[in-house]
Amino acid sequence: MKVISWNVNGLRACANKGFAQWLRCCGADVVCLQEVRAMPEQLPLAQLELTGWYCLWSPAQKPGYSGVGLLSRQQPQEVVTSLDDPAFDQEGRVILARFGQTWVGSIYFPNGNGSTLPNGKRSNDRVPFKLAFYRALFDRVHPWAAQGLSVVIAGDWNTAPQAIDLARPKDNQQTSGFLPEERLEVARWVSQGWVDSFRRCQPEARDVYSWWSQRFGVRARNVGWRIDLALLSPVAEARLVAATVDTEVQGSDHCPISVELREV
Repeated sequence: MKVISWNVNGLRACANKGFAQWLRCCGADVVCLQEVRAMPEQLPLAQLELTGWYCLWSPAQKPGYSGVGLLSRQQPQEVVTSLDDPAFDQEGRVILARFGQTWVGSIYFPNGNGSTLPNGKRSNDRVPFKLAFYRALFDRVHPWAAQGLSVVIAGDWNTAPQAIDLARPKDNQQTSGFLPEERLEVARWVSQGWVDSFRRCQPEARDVYSWWSQRFGVRARNVGWRIDLALLSPVAEARLVAATVDTEVQGSDHCPISVELREV
C-alpha cells in the first residue's frame, strides 16, 4: 500500500502545473492532499483527471482557505471528517478513511502564525489553537492504534520535529513551526509509540526538506523545512517498507512525501 501526501497550495493552481500528469505516474493507492483551497464544485475535475479514483473532500467554510482531500483506488469502508469541535471542523483540516484494518489520514495541521507585527514578522497567536488541534486529533486516532490497527497520519504537520529537519534551526527558535512547545507535541506522539516514517527509514538524512519559502531563490538554495510527515502507529510501522520525500516534484511550495506499507 503506497500512500502519498502533498500540500498542493491550491489544487486549482496545481492543476495548471501538471497535477494530472503527476497523479497518473505517482503509483499511489491513496493520495492525501492539503490546502486544496476550493469547494468541491469549484475544482476543474476534467483537468484533474480523477477517473478511477474515489474522491473525498473536506473544505473550509472560509472561501479559498485550507481544505483537505483524499483520493483512493479502493472505496473506503468508513470516513471521518470531524473532530467534534466546530472551531477545528470549520477549517476543513481532517479526512480519516478506513481501508480494511488500515486508517489513513489526510491532515492539514494549523500554522501557529497569527497577526503581522510592526516589524513585519508574524506573531505566534495561533500556537494555542495549533496545539489544541494536535491533542484533539491524537485523542481521536490513538485509540485505533491502541486497538492494534494500522494508522497512517500523513499531511502538513507544520512543525519540523528536530534541528536536522530545517536548514536554519538557530535562526528560527522563535518561529512557529520550530517552537519548543510545537516540537514537544510531535514528540508526545512519538513517546506514545508513533513513528516518523521518514526518520525510521533514513535516520541520518540531512538537507531533505518538504517546504520552501516562495521568496526568490530559496528553493534553489534548498533553504527549507521538513514539515510534511507521515506518522505511523506501531502496527503500521511493522509493515513499513519505504518512506521518501520527493523533492524534485514541482507545482507547489511543498513537495510530496510517500510511505509504502506491506499488504496485510
